[in-house]
Formats: sequence, C-alpha cells, structure tokens
Amino acid sequence: MSHNTIGHLFRVTTFGESHGPALGCIVDGCPPGIALSEREIQVELDRRRPGTSRFVTQRREPDQVRILSGVFADDRCPEPCTTGTPIALLIENQDQKSKDYADIRDKFRPGHADFTYWSKYGLRDYRGGGRASARETAARVAAGAVARKVLNHLFGRVQVRGALIQLGQKSIDRAGWDWEETANNPFFCPDRAAVPVWSDYLDAVRKSGSSCGGIVEVVAEGIPAGLGAPIYAKLDAEIAAALMGINAVKGVEIGAGFAAAALSGEDNADDMRAGENGPCFLSNQAGGILGGISTGQPIVARMAVKPTSSILTPRRTVDVDGRNTEIVTKGRHDPCVAIRAVPVAEAMLAIVLADQALRHRGQCG
Repeated sequence: MSHNTIGHLFRVTTFGESHGPALGCIVDGCPPGIALSEREIQVELDRRRPGTSRFVTQRREPDQVRILSGVFADDRCPEPCTTGTPIALLIENQDQKSKDYADIRDKFRPGHADFTYWSKYGLRDYRGGGRASARETAARVAAGAVARKVLNHLFGRVQVRGALIQLGQKSIDRAGWDWEETANNPFFCPDRAAVPVWSDYLDAVRKSGSSCGGIVEVVAEGIPAGLGAPIYAKLDAEIAAALMGINAVKGVEIGAGFAAAALSGEDNADDMRAGENGPCFLSNQAGGILGGISTGQPIVARMAVKPTSSILTPRRTVDVDGRNTEIVTKGRHDPCVAIRAVPVAEAMLAIVLADQALRHRGQCG
C-alpha cells in the first residue's frame, strides 16, 4: 500500500526525497541481453538536470547516475548488458540547502502538498517538500531511459520525444513547429520564433517573484498496433494516469482531447485507406489509440502543468496549529516547472509503453 511503484511486468519503484542523501529507483522486469550503460541513462538525466539556465532552479546537482545492479560485463561480454534481474539506479543529492526552509517548517504552502501530507501521515519533510518534490522525478527519468532501451529492443526504432508548447499565456504557432528545435533552447520549444518572446515573458515572471504554468506535448512513434486492452488496461488510461502522476500536472488529454467535444463526427473520425503495410489513417484525432489499443499511428498526449507553488510573493495560509499567518517561500525554485517536466513526461510515456509491450508479448506472443 505504499504506492511507490508503477507497472505490471516492467515495474519501477522510486525512492528518496528532495533533501535526503540520494534518490533512485529499482527497475524490475527488464528483459536480459539489452546493452545498457550509465552513459545512456546520463544523457536523459542531463536534459532534466537543474541549474542549466536562468529559467530553471539554480540548485547545482550533477545528477550523476550509478548502476548498482542488474547489468554484467566481462571478457566474454565486453558491453554491459541487462541480466534480467532488478536494475538499481542511484543519484546522489549534493546541493541541498535545508536551512532555506526553516521558516516554513510549521506553515503550509498554498498550492503545495504540505497540508495533505500532514493530514495523511501526521508529519512531513518540509525541506523542499520531501517526497512531494519534483526532485523525485530524476529517478523516473533514469527509469525511462531503461524503458526506451526495452522498446527499441522489442520494436526496433522507437522515438519518444516531448516539447513545451505553451508557457503561461504564451502559446506557439503550429506552422513553425520543428522537433529539432527542442534541443536548441532551454524551453524544449519547437518554435524558434517563440524563444525570445518566452525568454522575456519568463524573465518578467521570475523577477516579480511569481511563477507560471505550461502545456507539454509528448509523442511516441514506432509503436505497432495492438498494445493495450479494451477494458481495464486501456493504453490511453494508463498513459493518462502516468502523466497525471507527475508533480504539478492538473490535466491530461490524448489526441484531440477536449477539442474533440467541438468536432463533428466526420471531423473526429480518422478515415482509413488501404496501404502497402496495412491501413493508412488520414488523420490522428484519436492520438494513436482506439478502444484502449494502439493503432500504429504516433501516440500523442498533452499535459497541463500548474504554476510552481513555491514563490516569493507573500501568500495567506495557516500553520500546523491552525492559526492564520502569511508565508514567503525562499530557496531555489523553477519559475516554470513545466520546462523540466518535458523529459519527465517522455520517461513516463516510455515506462507505460514498455510495460504494455511486455504484457502484450506475454498474452499474444
């Protein structure tokens, strides 16, 4: 009943807190014989790492990952490969400043999980939010790197990538969309023209002591038709649950999502024509999933991320004794947590797809 694990056959259990000695995860169910190195995992962690620009928290964490178990190499197997046993991944914390939170140890931050943690457990780690901190997502990104390897092992070339498509009130023009641009700016933004606009916008938000939210889109390509199930293991339901489980996410949609409510039946239906390798879809309003099962089209999901709750602007709150007070949260925080949520969304999508792929193989061969 601890609820720290996701997955059925590909199972990921994370551990650690924001200001504890380390974060990490146990990845169980990974097939044997898959080449896996710390370097490959580090590539993904570096994309999420704090302190990479003025637009994210200035906490200086190298997020260096160590593989403690589950891989093996010797003179007969020079490249480290998975053994089929649990893979333990460890990321040490090195730049905690717990004193920044001393003033709020007895106060609940509005919009944060402080009050609900206190209500459920009768205590809370006030240093950066403890287990509720977005720092925990580093372990998810590490596990997601393993999931990507599983997907490529099973299906060949699978691509899972994400982008920030709206920052606060600033959205992008789809006509200027270029996935390659996401690697060229600190926002993971696919529209080059939006980057200077977003920079000025977020600078103003940050300097005012406030924060803003955003919308992240994540897409998986190369997934075949057939993953998922029609009732209790719907692929879209599990993707929605995984994305909704990311810190600060308040809404998830698949394909056209909420916009589908305004479409006609003709516009919403993805027409099909015969192709050389099976049916070809003429559109993708369904986001690559019909009846809870993948169609073979790109799987498309979006998530809405709320503004960071830890802000310098004074807010009204209560303390643990029920008294009215005000709170100002010091420390180092992301002015828009949606930025670093992009690689986290990719990781969670990859984890769900790897689990669903192994379950599909187990049932259907």
